Amino acid sequence: MAQINPSILSADFARLADEAEAVRGSDWLHVDVMDNHFVPNLTLGVPVVESLARATDIPLDLHLMIEDPDRWAPQYVEAGAGSVTFHVEAAAAPVRLAREIRAKGARASMALKPGTPIEPYEDLLPELDMVLIMTVEPGFGGQAFLDIMLPKIRRTRELIAKHDLELWLQVDGGVAASTIERCAEAGADVFVAGSAVYGAEDPAAAVRNLRERADKASADAWWACGH
Repeated sequence: MAQINPSILSADFARLADEAEAVRGSDWLHVDVMDNHFVPNLTLGVPVVESLARATDIPLDLHLMIEDPDRWAPQYVEAGAGSVTFHVEAAAAPVRLAREIRAKGARASMALKPGTPIEPYEDLLPELDMVLIMTVEPGFGGQAFLDIMLPKIRRTRELIAKHDLELWLQVDGGVAASTIERCAEAGADVFVAGSAVYGAEDPAAAVRNLRERADKASADAWWACGH
């Protein structure tokens, strides 16, 4: 079954506990951490993640768009994250970092910017629980989905199958009712949706609709046999 992770980047930051409750039934709550260095935007840090973890029982899916994730990622596990994604472009020692995240009890994930190919990191895949393919340039919400990322999603799924890994494949950026089916058909099974959820009149219903669309699209997809 597809997993839908609403992104609080599109939520009302003054009402985060209420906004988390509005998407009850989601698989994870996606939290973007930006430092205004790795990406040209600044969001939130460890104290807010700690507060959010106390305010909701939806597990937190942290996406670190920051410099020096080797230093900071473990602190977000301690703050209550159930999954921590670091950008491979920023990590000094990605294997060591993934192992440290796992050792602290969270799922470890590697993110790639649109211009970063997956193939050089094939050998890292067994160290991970998830790969995040960015389908927009990281840093801002509300961007248009980049169709040219679909072949990259497919290639990543092929590598996961090649090594027979139980690895989730997440997409983030421009995911909406009009794009989620193409992502699912290409091989994604975890979907981050911001404005498509929080811009809807009923966010919880939007989550259900996105999940139904993704499940239907992936049911007969090339990669889903035996998945």
